[in-house]
Amino acid sequence: MSTTIKEVAQKAGVSIATVSRALNNVGSVDDRTRLLVQKTARELRYVPSALGRNLSRRKTEAIGLVLPDLFGEFFSEVIRGSDQTAQEHHYHLLVSSSHSSRDEIEAVLRAMRGRVDGLIIMSPHIDARTLHENLPSLLPTVLVNCAVRGSDFDSISIDNFGGARAMAKHLLGHGHRRIAFIGGAPDNLDASERLRGFRQACAEAGLGPPDALEVFGDFSEESGYAAARQLLARSHMPTAVFAANDSMAIGALSAFREGGLRIPDDIGLAGFDDIPIAGYLTPTLTSVRAHISELGTLAMIKVLRAIREHGLHPRGHEIIRTDLSIRASCGCSRTGGATGAEPTPRSTDT
Repeated sequence: MSTTIKEVAQKAGVSIATVSRALNNVGSVDDRTRLLVQKTARELRYVPSALGRNLSRRKTEAIGLVLPDLFGEFFSEVIRGSDQTAQEHHYHLLVSSSHSSRDEIEAVLRAMRGRVDGLIIMSPHIDARTLHENLPSLLPTVLVNCAVRGSDFDSISIDNFGGARAMAKHLLGHGHRRIAFIGGAPDNLDASERLRGFRQACAEAGLGPPDALEVFGDFSEESGYAAARQLLARSHMPTAVFAANDSMAIGALSAFREGGLRIPDDIGLAGFDDIPIAGYLTPTLTSVRAHISELGTLAMIKVLRAIREHGLHPRGHEIIRTDLSIRASCGCSRTGGATGAEPTPRSTDT
């Protein structure tokens, strides 16, 4: 059995509270007593309880990151940006996925209570009531790409609307008039905003719904493949396809190749997110650069600021700009490279 703090206190001849203060370097303990307690703890091989130590210090040195899923390069990049920043400030990152049901989200939030000093949440299904019912009111919390707005939480989002509109305008500007859009799930905020941006660009170009072909997936490679197969079955194929994320664009790329189409000679292709692998595909994938790692970094900076200021700072909503990475797959640039076509400036409001 492991040694308890009570046994350390008894052997050192001091109170349990004194042992706690001496080992955690808090409170008023004279040097002689502190050294005695530390020596006794070593002799008894006492290992302090992490939870107990954190409760006494009111600090866990951990930040929670709740994502809708852990699979895919998008979430890997969010984790990478968050974790690097956390380590620079001597914090650890605890990562969990909430999936989609309300019960799962609530269970994750409850599991984080008392274990983290702050929380970053990315969930398309989260709502204000769930947050208020399952999180301590003083826990610093930053929402990422969530539908919740207001003055209770810091929040960050990618400019999904602006990025999708800019990409659609880019394709339209290079002569495409029959552009298909592979959208994400209708109940997903990112997917809805990207669809809205695509439709807006088509409307501005004078193209009505019959010319704006739309099929839908769920942001996975498999659903992009299936959506492309639907397009291949049509008698009148589009000249370009814009997928609402890179994973679906990659699935579509595979389906088009199986169907005997050459990209970009027979059909142009573009995605959204600009995940790292996009620049290494054949052909390289044109995409909306969402600065995913920066999203994780900024979220971590915001939650660390909230911790430092004990939640007394003014809350705000920040939008992450998007840019276009024009590569070979759309056929608009044979030389590849990135362009800042219609970048969206970063803005803050409350």
